[in-house]
Amino acid sequence: MKLFLDTNIMLDLLGERIPFYNPIAKIATLADQGKITIVVSALSYATVSYVLSKYEGAKSAIDKLRKFKVISDICDLDATIIEKGLNSHFSDFEDALQYYSAIQSNCDILLTRNGKDFKNVTIPIMTAEEYLASMP
Repeated sequence: MKLFLDTNIMLDLLGERIPFYNPIAKIATLADQGKITIVVSALSYATVSYVLSKYEGAKSAIDKLRKFKVISDICDLDATIIEKGLNSHFSDFEDALQYYSAIQSNCDILLTRNGKDFKNVTIPIMTAEEYLASMP
């Protein structure tokens, strides 16, 4: 199973944002155990670094990103994804980039807390809680 994490899910994990932290921490543990693969966009690294640095300092943010990199794959953000995002039906450009990154990376599910922003898409959109509930 290959899960794409939207930026808000990555922030929930690395920022330990309650009440969202526990479900994504369980998913991160599954990735660490090699039971699933988690994929994030290079764009998310920049955004998460910026946000975490404001609240925790730059060193803490970089340390957390280094640890997260061990359990996740980073997909490319290339000209094709930018082009698709610019010409998409998405009202939010960043959401379009995340979605097309997930598609290009052959992810099975896109995890986000903003499912309403991903209408008329071709892969399942779930929260971390929904994904955990769907597991056998």
